Amino acid sequence: MGHPPRSATPGPRARAAAPPPEPEAAAIAKGFALAAPLLAIEPLGSGLINRTYLVTTAGPAYVLQRLNGQVFPQPATILANLDRLTRHLAGQSGEDTAGLRLPALIPTRRGELGLRDAAGDLWRMLEHVPASRTLPHLETPAQAGAVGAILARFHRVCAGLDPAQLAITLPGFHVTPAYRRRLDEVLGGPGPIERSAEVDAAQRFIDARADLIEVLESARAAGRLPLRVVHGDPKLDNILFDAAGERAIALIDLDTVQPGLVHHDIGDCLRSCCNRRGEAGSGAAFDLALCQALLSAYAEEAAGLLAEAEVALLYDALRLIPLELGLRFLTDHLEGDRYFRVRTHGENLHKAQVQLALVADIERQADAIRRGIAAAFGGG
Repeated sequence: MGHPPRSATPGPRARAAAPPPEPEAAAIAKGFALAAPLLAIEPLGSGLINRTYLVTTAGPAYVLQRLNGQVFPQPATILANLDRLTRHLAGQSGEDTAGLRLPALIPTRRGELGLRDAAGDLWRMLEHVPASRTLPHLETPAQAGAVGAILARFHRVCAGLDPAQLAITLPGFHVTPAYRRRLDEVLGGPGPIERSAEVDAAQRFIDARADLIEVLESARAAGRLPLRVVHGDPKLDNILFDAAGERAIALIDLDTVQPGLVHHDIGDCLRSCCNRRGEAGSGAAFDLALCQALLSAYAEEAAGLLAEAEVALLYDALRLIPLELGLRFLTDHLEGDRYFRVRTHGENLHKAQVQLALVADIERQADAIRRGIAAAFGGG
């Protein structure tokens, strides 16, 4: 996954469990209401949270996942939220939902949303979206526009769903001040802390943006930002394109659909899509052309959805998300890589540096980005 695993703050840390034996996954798969006999099952993707399999049958294909109960304290709420969202979409007109597909849950043979194994882990089955692909990076403004449009469709369609009807699947997610408090606890704790010029520079960078860390939570607490139904993780590799890689056709990885701020969705989407050097590269290069295309398509598709106060904080949200991610990487580096899976110690520090460099490049282009937001949203 391009974005690291999510964690409640300051909740437990967890690594992805080893994959279960293939026969166990196959036995679980047979407990769902498949449309045709099972032919094969094999690992799918490289996700760091849920264990995922591609299920091939004599008819349609499916995606089988074991939900990580260490990351999600109440995994059943994920299935309940997705079921509620699916029923909401089914009640909308075809015109409203055109161009937006969310993989549907496949019930068990007993009509339940999921299935628990002998160890108590919860499994789900989803439809597989055929003739689709993810993109490693965006190459054209047209692709960026497709991303902005599908995210806006999701927000617009979900605007009619009361957020109170959805459970919080990941408590503390995107509460940036809580992530900052955890970093301060690690830095001020009794144990030995790895100090280096790189760590000190990252800490100073974060400390200099203390006001930014509080900006969205303060606005929400003051009632200036409403809670909406959000995707929670709309980074590039959670958007499926058609086989040609031109049209965005589906949103996947719906584990963090819950009440939240659209700013986190928009900011994370821009962070993921507009860094030309990628999350594992060296430094960062925020692409204005991709940003403008994405925002313009979003604003056109979501016309009238966001209030003026929400638009006014989009630039801050764009800066905040990579800052939040950078401080989380730094925290995990200092804690000995307890949560984010790495091959060698130091990778989390490098990833923190990349995200903080992205913040700096966004700030360097602040005037142009603000003009782009105003142009996209009609002056905000």
